[in-house]
Amino acid sequence: MTKPLRGVRVLSLALNLPGPAALMRLRAMGASCTKVEPPSGDPMVLYSTQAYEALHAGIKQRTLNLKTEKDLAQLHKLLARTDVLLTSFRPSALAKLGLSWPALRKHYPELSQISIVGAPGAGAEVPGHDLTYLAEAGLVTGLDLPPTLFADMGGALMASEAVLAAVLHQKLKGKGTHQEVALSDSATWLALPRTWGLTTPGTMIGGAHAGYRVYACKDGRVAIAALEPHFAAALCAAAGVTAGVAGVSLQTMRSSTTHKTITDWLMTKTRKALDRLAVEKDIPLHTLNR
Repeated sequence: MTKPLRGVRVLSLALNLPGPAALMRLRAMGASCTKVEPPSGDPMVLYSTQAYEALHAGIKQRTLNLKTEKDLAQLHKLLARTDVLLTSFRPSALAKLGLSWPALRKHYPELSQISIVGAPGAGAEVPGHDLTYLAEAGLVTGLDLPPTLFADMGGALMASEAVLAAVLHQKLKGKGTHQEVALSDSATWLALPRTWGLTTPGTMIGGAHAGYRVYACKDGRVAIAALEPHFAAALCAAAGVTAGVAGVSLQTMRSSTTHKTITDWLMTKTRKALDRLAVEKDIPLHTLNR
């Protein structure tokens, strides 16, 4: 991987997942990364030691109690030699510490700040987490929890992107900028295909196309993504779907008969057989446990 941020000094006060995940990516891009934690530590270590260790590999760490003048002074010494500050506090909490953007800009004109918040604007003061932002974006279905923390990880990507933009601006203009990254915006961004109707039930990639579905097989499940005509044709040929004179049409792939034929055929196939078939017939699929 290239190191576009080599020589850039990033200081983070951000806890939990989005900030540390962004810091992990920034370090991978060559930035020199330091994280300041409160005496109580980062809650992430309580949730998962494995996650905490992975997120902080190669990150310099300091423990400071920013509620004390002595440790706050230590933070300002760090800020004096920092290019980008990453935070995840509510704006009111930063203001109490004297770390609002106007205050930082006054003392450190070349410093940039990336503020990770829950929601933009006034919503930054409203409590929330990954789950609530995904729910608001329509990405929570039924009573099951989402399989991963989409808003947090998407927010980390947006934050690392914001750092790249800040560094570019610093190099072009010679001064710092402030950017706000909202986790709710991350969830909204991830939800755009659904918002546009691409993935809602009954649409082409929402289950209506027989070549783009998750099916049961003899000893597990199989995710098939045979959308393009040549992939769909290969799938249909293997499953015994009768194509028309013009080949496999979208109408054929939406047909209930095609769905049933592929469903019944897959129930006769093991994961091992399907994995082999994917290679032999060039069909995009991935088998899964039940």
